[in-house]
Amino acid sequence: MIRLLLSTATALVALAAPAAAQNIVITNAKLVVGDGSAPIEGATVVIRDGRVVSAGAGGAAPAGARVIDAAGRYVTPGIFAGFTRMGIVEVDGVEETNDSSAGSTPFNAALDVSPAVNPRSSPLAINRLEGVTRAVVAPDNHSGSIFAGQGAIIDLATDMDAVSKPRAFQFMEFGESGARSAGGSRPAAYAMLRNALFEVRDYLRSPASFADRGKDALLTRADAEALAPVVQGRVPLLAHVERGSDILALLALKREVPGLKLVLVGASEGWTVAPQIAAAGVPVIANALVDLPENFEQLAATQSNVGRLKAAGVLVGIGTINQDEARQARWEKQFAGNLVALTRVSGATGLDWNAAFAAISSKPAEALGLGGEFGALKPGRHGDAVIWDGDPLEIGTSAVSVIIDGVEQPMTSRQTRLRDRYWDPKEGALPKAYQH
Repeated sequence: MIRLLLSTATALVALAAPAAAQNIVITNAKLVVGDGSAPIEGATVVIRDGRVVSAGAGGAAPAGARVIDAAGRYVTPGIFAGFTRMGIVEVDGVEETNDSSAGSTPFNAALDVSPAVNPRSSPLAINRLEGVTRAVVAPDNHSGSIFAGQGAIIDLATDMDAVSKPRAFQFMEFGESGARSAGGSRPAAYAMLRNALFEVRDYLRSPASFADRGKDALLTRADAEALAPVVQGRVPLLAHVERGSDILALLALKREVPGLKLVLVGASEGWTVAPQIAAAGVPVIANALVDLPENFEQLAATQSNVGRLKAAGVLVGIGTINQDEARQARWEKQFAGNLVALTRVSGATGLDWNAAFAAISSKPAEALGLGGEFGALKPGRHGDAVIWDGDPLEIGTSAVSVIIDGVEQPMTSRQTRLRDRYWDPKEGALPKAYQH
């Protein structure tokens, strides 16, 4: 029994430790760099010590590297999911498995999702099999504040070290949801936002003398400390906003706080104020195919939103806020493919293939100021690559191989194991559920 417990503990420790990065060379690739450029035929990708060394025509293989012949298939960067809640929600209706928000805490901006991320959460393996290698993970807000807390960037590898960048951004709700949280109106939400930013300025002038009124405060000391890098422009502020006029209100606030690195999330009516967004230099992580007015702040929703934003000069990537974002980041490649199809619809505005793939790889990373680390197969970036059995933006295409930080990932999940177990059931001494 002791030997069994020791061997089990050793196995768990091995699983928890990140796998050592491999030296990998992918040859004969139809290479998609991910920056919006056209695919390169017959290309080579070299990954060494978890980072991309080169990607393009030619490229020398490190000694002893594992060589993978892509046989002319698409090789792309992994999908960088622009907005999710993967790893912090397992079952929405089971409170114990949902760490996206806290209903009765005195803190808001100070909440940090990083310790709550569960690398064994089942959606991670499912999405990894579909080519998703990195994801933005955001908290959800609770009644009493527009601020939800600090989000993280995670990888979807099989080890237990999932958080690539903790406290990567602050997330807040504006518009209808922000109004509800702030007391029932948009003016209340706007006043709360302005007051918080100005209180943080006071905190920065003299942190030791900041008056923390505890649970009765609009902003606790911990919240002020979390918002300080936002006001200083060191951490992006991701704001969920849909209505055109609400977007303009946030752009006006950015003029009052020029250093603010504002990123708009959702932005269903973004196309109606696209020139103003572009002029302010504010990126957008949009839902790709919201085309119905599900509420009063999306009356101008259209599938052409992303295409029109890009045509106006806005940096735009794709996310899945309020679209089963705890589980279905894998839909992003389908959404990008639909944007390509939209270019063939009279009167609509979509994206060409290269721009569409960039919208699910490099552009979300760039929106968060992380373009030098993730989202493209360029020298120095993390070695995240996917080999596909067809066009990755076609709905029937599957990932053949997924590499994260230079480590080849197993192409299995709980679902595939259940499928294989019961595909050809046979009689046995015990039901198969008891055999492992």
